[in-house]
Amino acid sequence: MEVRGPYSNIKDQVRALEELLEKLPSLDAPEPTSIERDRPRRARQLRADQVEQLIAGYRSGATVYELGDRFGIERRTVSNILHRYGVPMRRRGLTPEQVDDAIHLYNLGWSLARVGDRLGVNHTTVLNKLRERGIPTRDSHGRPRLEVGGAR
Repeated sequence: MEVRGPYSNIKDQVRALEELLEKLPSLDAPEPTSIERDRPRRARQLRADQVEQLIAGYRSGATVYELGDRFGIERRTVSNILHRYGVPMRRRGLTPEQVDDAIHLYNLGWSLARVGDRLGVNHTTVLNKLRERGIPTRDSHGRPRLEVGGAR
């Protein structure tokens, strides 16, 4: 019987398979040692004096971002500590004048992140204020967002 078509030259295929088999570890070879992985680390715990410094820093005007950087913890952890100790949180937000500036910069083509950096707030804050004022927003590629279900 004569074989034709894509499988007609099986010698090359057999040779390639034999080369692959040679690369596989032999059945007599010892098991490879297990891969050493870093253990998950526990969240960094601040000492009592550091918590006092963190609270004093916040009360003197430092942001949760600055304090997170200073103490090597996430800003959410800073917020959690402040809540745990009953420290009232500041809400930065934007003044109406800053919202006007944000709209102007956004209409010039600035990204939400860049506007937020300029005004010292998160990009989501800028987005929410633009939406409150009815400003159409762009997608991440600069194209106008399409309305879905009547909402922007």
